[in-house]
Order: sequence, then structure tokens, then C-alpha cells
Amino acid sequence: MLSLSLCLCALLLAPSVSAAPASSISSVASQASASASTIGTASTAVFESSSTPAGTETSSAAESTATVPYASTNPNYVMWGLDNGTPAPIRGSLGASIIGPANVPMEQENPDLFAPPTTDAGTVGNAKWPFALSHNRLQTGGWARQENVDVFPIATSMAAVNMRLEAGAIRELHWHLTSEWAYVLKGTTQVTAVDSQGRNFVGNVGPGDLWYFPPGIPHSLQATNDSADGSEFLLIFDNGDFSEDATFLLTDWLSHVPMEVIEKNFKATAADFSEIPAQQLYIFPAAAPANTDPVSDPQGQVPDSFTYALSQVNNTPSAAGTVKIADSTTFTVATTIAAAEVTVPPGSIRELHWHPTMDEWSFFIEGEARVTIFAAQGNARTFNFQPGDIGFVPTAMGHYVENTGNTTLKYLEIFNTDKYQDVSLNQWLALTPPALVKAHLGLSDETIASLSKTKNIVI
Repeated sequence: MLSLSLCLCALLLAPSVSAAPASSISSVASQASASASTIGTASTAVFESSSTPAGTETSSAAESTATVPYASTNPNYVMWGLDNGTPAPIRGSLGASIIGPANVPMEQENPDLFAPPTTDAGTVGNAKWPFALSHNRLQTGGWARQENVDVFPIATSMAAVNMRLEAGAIRELHWHLTSEWAYVLKGTTQVTAVDSQGRNFVGNVGPGDLWYFPPGIPHSLQATNDSADGSEFLLIFDNGDFSEDATFLLTDWLSHVPMEVIEKNFKATAADFSEIPAQQLYIFPAAAPANTDPVSDPQGQVPDSFTYALSQVNNTPSAAGTVKIADSTTFTVATTIAAAEVTVPPGSIRELHWHPTMDEWSFFIEGEARVTIFAAQGNARTFNFQPGDIGFVPTAMGHYVENTGNTTLKYLEIFNTDKYQDVSLNQWLALTPPALVKAHLGLSDETIASLSKTKNIVI
């Protein structure tokens, strides 16, 4: 009977052995031998397992058969930083020095591209774009630079503009095909708008605060004189093909309308409109706004504010750092863009996670970071970020954000959706039957019991 059992065991294991890596064949063989010695006690093992009290938090399941080698436990630290170390495409015994031309500043900023961690593999599209590489449009009174699929092809769902206005300067009256979401970086910006029902709005937006205009809603942006430097802000548009140069501008339109049509439309004379600019103004200097009083409006003001004081919002609980979330559940008018403002202390990480139904567009404000993107099918790549850099993670791809500097990391996670969502790897494993987790990862009962059933967000 025993020999028959051994034969059956060998037949069952043969396909696994032939398909297994060479390094695991001896492991499979040894397990086959061990299985023979336990056949006589199998029923006893099943009985003992079934007697485990219901509701236990740890697993007593038998070890699963290994079919591949274990992953390496060797660390893959960042090889150098902005202020320390000499860039070289070498990691351990891999690579060699550069003996040709080198762009040392770029290499210094991108250690994990230049000397990748050994966990990187396969192909992932470039997921980093520095605003410093975007062409800057200089105007009297300010400037603007943009990012879209022309320069950052992976970011198909969102585009951005970084804009600076001197005190009093105006981004002229205009509207877009897409919605416009904004985060103020410095200073105060006054925004105005009128909706399709003729209801108007005026509001001031300070550092860390937001505004949002739905598609087609006409609006203006003007820096106040709260700061002598005026204001600077980040604009997000929910289409990667967006171009700031394709904006509908008031002066551009009227300069292309026959004067007799203007006279009829406004019931005015040509003399009344004789000083229309012959071309668009875009950004231009002006006196700073005196107050936030809206023009008297028989239709009233917009029912839902186009601005949101994110700087005054309480942090979402986190194990470390801070998280503030703004989406349509709190900023009701913002139906196409959701966001999180995240801070990560030195040595901490934004936990391993993914976003199930939306892309993530990131903007790094302070500190240094690295992000590894897992794109399935063995593809993973690591990127490094500094202030002013943009990151992008496509829908459902796993990633983390690690603070690799000596100061607090601050960045924005921005999504093309109405509600913020993420899935925590730690929480998923903690809420999955322990036997399944042990079968996949070989974790001990103690480790499984220590997994967090609530999201830590920042660890």
C-alpha cells in the first residue's frame, strides 16, 4: 500500500518538477520524500486542523508547495542623493563606470534610473516630467508653462499649467473645453466667474486652497497684493491633450468679430469699442483688486462655491505624516477632479497601494521622493522626484511613495474622478483569510496577525 502511494505521489509531482526552476527541483523532491513519511498520519493532521477554534486570527494550514525560488531579501537603497555621493551606473557587481560624456546634474537627480534597484524589471513608460523642462511663456506681469501628452505621453487623462502672476496681474477672462482645478502654491489669487444661469461669483484663494470651474464656465484669475510677489498656482485639466494655447480668450474673440456685429450685440457704437486689443492679452498687469464684493446680480450668486479652503481641513488619520482629501463629497462643485495633499516625514512612506478606477497625477512640492510603479506581468520601474516634478501612475498600478530626503516630503495626488479611492495592500492582506496569505507569501502567524486592518496611508 505504501509503495502504491509513493507511485501516485510521484506521478502527481512530475509535472511540477519538470516545470519548476532548476533551483527549486531539489526542494520539490525533498517535499515528495517528506510526503511519503506523513501519509500514515494525514488523517490525524486533518483532524487537528479541523479542531482549531472558529474565528482564530492566525492560520494552521500546511505549507504550500514552492514552485519558484524565494525573492531576494537584499536591500535596494538609493545609491546617492542630491547632496551626497557620486553618480555611477553601478549597483553591487552590476554595471560599470561611464567613460564617455555625462550629464551629472541629471544623473544626480535620478539615481534609481541611473543605477536601478534589482527589483526593477521589464518595461514601464516614463512616469516623470520636471516642469523645469517645459517651455515657459513669458508675459508682462507673469508667466505660464504647461505639461501635456506632447511632452509627457503617459499622462493621457490629465494635463497641467504652472502659472505665476505678479501682484495685480490678470489672467484674462476666458473659458475652456475642460474643467479647471487649481491649487495655490504661494500668495493669494482672486477668481471670478459667471455660470450658465447668469449667477456670479468672486472669491480669494490662498496658499494650500483650491478652486474649480466646470467646462465652459467663463472666469478670470488675478493676483492680489496680499504678497508683494503676487501669486503662483497649479492648474489641472481633465484631458491629457489639453493645451493652454487653445483657451477661449475674451480679447481674442472680440478682435475677430466684425465691428457692426459688436455694435448690434451690445447696442453700442464703434467708438465705445474702439480700444479693443487687436490680439489676445493672456496675462497683463493691472491694479490689484480692492475687495471681494461681487457685482449686484438679479439672478443671485452661484449656489455652490467655486473655491475650497483645503488649508483649513482637518487631516485624515494616519500612522505618520498628514493626509487631506478633497473630492465632490466635500468640494461639491468639483465633479471631475479629486485630490489628496500628503506629507511624509523623513524615513517614512506612503504605503503600498493602488487606485482601482482612476489615474494618479502627482505634483511634488517639497522634499525628495522615490516611487516604484508595478505594471503587472513582471514589469516594475523606480523614479526619483524633487520639488517641481510631475509623476503619473496609470489606473490600478501598484506603487508607494518613499521620502528619501532629510526634510518633510509634501506632494499632491490628483485624480480624474469625482471621489477619492485607494486600496491598501496592508489592509487587503489583513482582511484576507490567513491561510490564503500564508499560502501565497509564507508569512508566520505572528506576522499575519500584525497586519493592519485599517489604512495607515502614511507609515
